Amino acid sequence: MRLFLRWFFRLLYHQFAWSYDLIAAVVSLGRWKAWVMTALPHLTGPSVLELGHGPGHLQIALHRELGDQKVRIVGIDESKWMGAQAVKRIRRSHYTPLLVNGYAQFLPFSDSAFHQIAATFPSEFIHHPQTLSEIFRVLVPGGSLIVIPAAWITGERWYDRIAAWLFKFTGQVPADLNVLDDNSLTSSFVQAGFHAQVERIKLPTSLVLLIHAHKPEAGDSAASGHVHTPTLPFPLE
Repeated sequence: MRLFLRWFFRLLYHQFAWSYDLIAAVVSLGRWKAWVMTALPHLTGPSVLELGHGPGHLQIALHRELGDQKVRIVGIDESKWMGAQAVKRIRRSHYTPLLVNGYAQFLPFSDSAFHQIAATFPSEFIHHPQTLSEIFRVLVPGGSLIVIPAAWITGERWYDRIAAWLFKFTGQVPADLNVLDDNSLTSSFVQAGFHAQVERIKLPTSLVLLIHAHKPEAGDSAASGHVHTPTLPFPLE
């Protein structure tokens, strides 16, 4: 079942990207976009990078909230199909998309290029040492990484309970909230040199998990222990 779901989600994010919004809305009972938008208050610029921009909803929200402040808003995603969906959606909203086709493990940006980086519902790539090394590299000292790894449906109505069970059955969220202590949630970020903390955001019928990781300021003792792994050039399509 896990292998089948992995295959299905990969198709959903690639060849079937056109159906991603519909599937996400159905399985979350219409909450998916609200969960993604919980990252928005933490993203203030003046430069923001979204890892795995998906269909582009957070990109549009960032343009709406920060566009008047001349904030540089960039997205990167390895799925060309998602890139095509996001470009169309952003242009329909009368914004200019600045999107890159590439991988988080090989970010094609200069050192200290961004003040904030966001990743909403990323797969396991977000914990990969190479990903975190690259994020650390392209963030300015004192910059922040905002990650929304999971959300739970907490409503008591019968359809809420069915949806919550499906999320747990398919492995999209851990079955037991109590096993998620802050240290286990932030360990990979701390090992990469970040200061990290966990926030649990309560919405009317759901709970969103948010990890806020800061790159230490220059000269901070935590930053001196970080070892950057050199990256290789990556061809972008």
